[in-house]
Amino acid sequence: MSSKAAALVSQAKQWAGNYGSYSNGEEGAAYTAPLRVRAAWESQDADAVADMFTENGSLLVGDEQLTSREQIREFLRKAFREEQRGTRIPEEPVEVRLLAPKVALAITHGGRVAEGAGTWTPEDEYRAMWVLVKQDGDWRVSSRQTSPVKG
Repeated sequence: MSSKAAALVSQAKQWAGNYGSYSNGEEGAAYTAPLRVRAAWESQDADAVADMFTENGSLLVGDEQLTSREQIREFLRKAFREEQRGTRIPEEPVEVRLLAPKVALAITHGGRVAEGAGTWTPEDEYRAMWVLVKQDGDWRVSSRQTSPVKG
């Protein structure tokens, strides 16, 4: 196996662990949307993050409520150069539930990790709620909102 192929296999194994107990079935398929957002965020790719949202998708970032794919894209382009530069958003699924054949809800626990940090600070820990919809055979994010976790 080439070194590139070995690296891809290693990366796939690492990401497979991010599904928690939701690695199979339609819940696992739906949960790929938050995982793809996470991967795009960690690559600091505003276009890829925005493209995971529906056209009228909603993203709450701090006190900023973004209500369209284009608002998300423009906000993150600037944020990835400034206050969100180098950040990561590791999250683990708490619950993933199908609400209808093409609608799912995911609750995750995680935090925003600053550039160069190993984990999030207590102030940056949160729970996130993801509303996921299946469009044209692919799962997308309709809405993501976070709430701080207070210890």
